[in-house]
Amino acid sequence: MTHQDASGGDPIRLLADCARRVEAALDNALATSALAGEHPRPERLVAAMRHAALGGGKRLRPGLLLATARLFGRDDEGVVLAGAALECIHCYSLVHDDLPAMDDDDMRRGRPTVHKAYDEATAILAGDALLTLAFDLIAAPAVHTSAAVRLEASRELARAAGHGGMAGGQMLDLASEHRDRSEQEIRLLQAMKTGALIRYAARTGARLADASGPDLERLTRFGEIIGLAFQLADDLLDVEGDAARLGKAAGKDADAGKATLVALKGVAETRAELADLVAEAEALLAPFGARSAELVALARFVADRDR
Repeated sequence: MTHQDASGGDPIRLLADCARRVEAALDNALATSALAGEHPRPERLVAAMRHAALGGGKRLRPGLLLATARLFGRDDEGVVLAGAALECIHCYSLVHDDLPAMDDDDMRRGRPTVHKAYDEATAILAGDALLTLAFDLIAAPAVHTSAAVRLEASRELARAAGHGGMAGGQMLDLASEHRDRSEQEIRLLQAMKTGALIRYAARTGARLADASGPDLERLTRFGEIIGLAFQLADDLLDVEGDAARLGKAAGKDADAGKATLVALKGVAETRAELADLVAEAEALLAPFGARSAELVALARFVADRDR
C-alpha cells in the first residue's frame, strides 16, 4: 500500500508526517513484549531505549530517505522501516554523545538525556541495543523484495555508522578539542561524523526505490551536500542559537574548543557557503522538475532552520 503524502513540498509538514510514521514503527519495534526466539526484554532497558528514540527530534535522516524514495515512486511501510533503522543509529549516537565521557550534556530534545533520566550504565546499554536493533529493522523482508538489496543497504549502513563513518568522525572530533585543525581536516571529520548518515539517507532512499545508476549517484552527491549544509547550520546554531529553542545547550563547541568551520572562517563566510550548497543541491535536482519539490524544500530547511 502506498502512503499518500500531503506535505505539498512544505518541509515542516513533510518531516512531521515522516516523524509520525517512523515514530509508529519505532514504537512497535520497542514494545516490551518479546519477539519469537527472544528472551524477555528487561523493562528498564526498553524504557531507556524508548526515552532515547521516541517523542522528539526532527527525524531529518528518515525524512530524507523517505522523500528520496518517493522521488522515484516508492512510499510504503518497508521504506519506513529503513528510515526507522537509520533513526535508531542516530538516536544511539546521541545517547552516547551525551555521556559524561563524551560531550557531557544534561538535556536533549528538551528533556533530560538518557544517562540523567536513568544512569550511565543503562544509557550505554540503551545505545548498544538501539544500534543492534537498526540491523534487525533494515534486514526485514518488507524493506525490499531483493535480499541482495537489503544486504547492500545493511552493509552501507554499517560503514556509514562505523569507524570509517560516524564513529570515526566522533573520534576525530574528540581529538580536535583545543587543537588547531586545517580546513581539510575539519571537513573530513564533519563528513564522517555528521555527513555519512545523511549521505546514506539519500543514497538508500534511491536504492530502495530501484533508481538507475546515474540517478543513484546524483542523489548520493545530493546527500553529501545536505550533510555538509546540516553541519554548517548546526555550527552556526551553536554560535547564535537559543538553548530553549534548540532543546540543548548552546555555545558548547566554543567552550569545548571544538574545531568548526565557523570558528575557522567566520559567520559571514559560512553563511555564504550554505547558500552555495543549497544552490548546488537545487541544480542536482533540476532534471527531476516538480517531482523534486520535497527534496528542494528539505535542502532549504536544513540551511535555514533555527533549531
